[in-house]
Amino acid sequence: MNNNAMGKPASSEIFTSDYLINNIGTPFAIGLAVGYFAKKMLLITLFLFGAAIVLLFVSEHYGITEIYDVNLQHAADSATHTVKESGDFLINRLSKITCEGVSATGGFLIGFKMG
Repeated sequence: MNNNAMGKPASSEIFTSDYLINNIGTPFAIGLAVGYFAKKMLLITLFLFGAAIVLLFVSEHYGITEIYDVNLQHAADSATHTVKESGDFLINRLSKITCEGVSATGGFLIGFKMG
């Protein structure tokens, strides 16, 4: 590979299969897998969180517990904030895989959509 002073490949080397696989294909596949996994874990977490809330509502109906809407909203806000931080962490980490980070981030978004 013939690099110039900026560390970028020569224009003739950009379209070689080795360059495309290493700098675009592999990070895209990594991002795709991480995005797909993240979406599945989010769906499982939402399912469990929803089941817990329904159980709390049922227990409240039978007089076992008492639920305050403010506490429930606070718990949901906390969970939403945690999910947002996790998503931001994953996107930031994937963007460091290649110098541009576009293929890994694009793979993550597509994997998240597929999941």
